[in-house]
Amino acid sequence: MSVIYILLPLALIFSATAVGVFIWATQNGQFDDLDTPGMRILFDDEEHNTKTPTDTDTPTDTTSK
Repeated sequence: MSVIYILLPLALIFSATAVGVFIWATQNGQFDDLDTPGMRILFDDEEHNTKTPTDTDTPTDTTSK
């Protein structure tokens, strides 16, 4: 029965900490946008083409004949 004197305050402290972290997260905007992260996985990443067409049209030959 004496273990309840340890576990009950420990459980109350743990619960109060969890509620405090939840309140802090909601006030700091952690749950503002719930739709975008789930939708982001559905779209492919756009590939960025860094070469211009003039770079690939004619190869440059720097060797002398």
